[in-house]
Amino acid sequence: MNSKQLVNPYLPSWEYIPDGEPYVFDGRVYVFGSHDRFNGWVYCQNDYVCWSAPVDDLGSWRYEGVIYRKEQDPRNADGHMCLYAPDVTKGPDGRYYLYYVLDKVSVVSVAVCDTPAGQYEFYGYVHDENGGLLGERPGDEPQFDPGVLTEGDLTYMYTGFCWGHDASRHGPMATVLGPDMLTIVREPVFIAPSGPYSKGSGYEGHEFFEASSIRKKDGKYYFIYSSVLFCELCYAVSDHPTEGFAYGGVIVSNNDTGIAAYKPAHKPMYYGGNNHGSMVQIDGKWYIFYHRHTNGTNFSRQGCVERIHFREDGSIIQAEMTSCAGRETPLHGEGEYPAYIACHLLARDEEAYVDGTSGWMDCRFPKITQEGGDGDENPGYVCNLRDGAMAGFRYFDLKGVKAVSVKTRCYADGFVAVKTAWDGEALCRIPVHYANVWTTGTAQCALPDGVHALYFAFEGEGSLSLGSFTLHV
Repeated sequence: MNSKQLVNPYLPSWEYIPDGEPYVFDGRVYVFGSHDRFNGWVYCQNDYVCWSAPVDDLGSWRYEGVIYRKEQDPRNADGHMCLYAPDVTKGPDGRYYLYYVLDKVSVVSVAVCDTPAGQYEFYGYVHDENGGLLGERPGDEPQFDPGVLTEGDLTYMYTGFCWGHDASRHGPMATVLGPDMLTIVREPVFIAPSGPYSKGSGYEGHEFFEASSIRKKDGKYYFIYSSVLFCELCYAVSDHPTEGFAYGGVIVSNNDTGIAAYKPAHKPMYYGGNNHGSMVQIDGKWYIFYHRHTNGTNFSRQGCVERIHFREDGSIIQAEMTSCAGRETPLHGEGEYPAYIACHLLARDEEAYVDGTSGWMDCRFPKITQEGGDGDENPGYVCNLRDGAMAGFRYFDLKGVKAVSVKTRCYADGFVAVKTAWDGEALCRIPVHYANVWTTGTAQCALPDGVHALYFAFEGEGSLSLGSFTLHV
């Protein structure tokens, strides 16, 4: 695989950065997020790290290192709490401010640094002019997942968590902070409804759940959030940062529900879960950063990115999940590709979500995983492909492909069928047989020229792992 191609996940397969907040600073794209652990048992177990890439080469990401440790917060000196989803903004003094909430308190913490991806130092807690901490004062609703936008001397901060039918939570809140980046100058106001308060609002069915983020485009404020459907990132638009937000639609879903171009709209094409991310303009193009779930759990999430397009009225067309950040930038139609860039995983039994109670998916379904432990730089692969299950990859610019190889490891006997549609006919079948080591099989396979998806479906008995596939011209 050409390392300069942009693929999903866009970071190495052994890195787990969900909740991505992307920004362009001085010609580089920086992504700030929480930090899951491979084989983790809860969300966000690791310290904050940062990755960046040149704006003109989104296939070349650079590790910037640890930028903030959980023990740096005075309330968490023993490290017993996790760092939940952060956001970063450039303050009026030119420094960079990182906003976050720990997992067991509801106040907003702030750290500061002179550079986007340097060593942040604890700065303080968001408070009112009397020193009362937002989230702990009488009448405050709990703070969660801050998203921030600075304009002039004011910083607009958006927070909230509204699960299900909890009538004690009214929706996301917008709070205005002064030039010190800590002191409240305008008290919180609700800008969108939670479930119990959505009747007649236009948000019905897509009410606010969590994951507040804010961006500005063409003079309008786009409030981005995760809805009660869990898997989708939605948006609302206003001409003002703290009022008048009208529901706009879905930007992306991490199981592709809502997309009807190549399947029924309700059909899930991946095992979804919570979602969090935001949009950014890079080199004249707009992208949505979001995350997917791996390892059959809720707790090993990886960052993905897709191109997004706006209609003339400013509304956003829902992006589909791809292996290449959009159909406009298909992958080269030759060479070897790792299986972990699968954007679709399907089994005979349909399931839209990783189980949300225990965090684990049952053994009927395939998953993306890796060898070793957290931090081990081992490539990911797809495992547990059983009869009728498949891994899908979208899209490739195919021209003159004459044969296809698959690298598999299996306690199985059967074939890998190669298709260009999830419900299409097999164009060739590659035999696979019991093997305890990675083994390569090849079949002659004349794939059609043009931009196409590829699906690898297992037919047989047992369980198959797919490590990679190769397109031969």
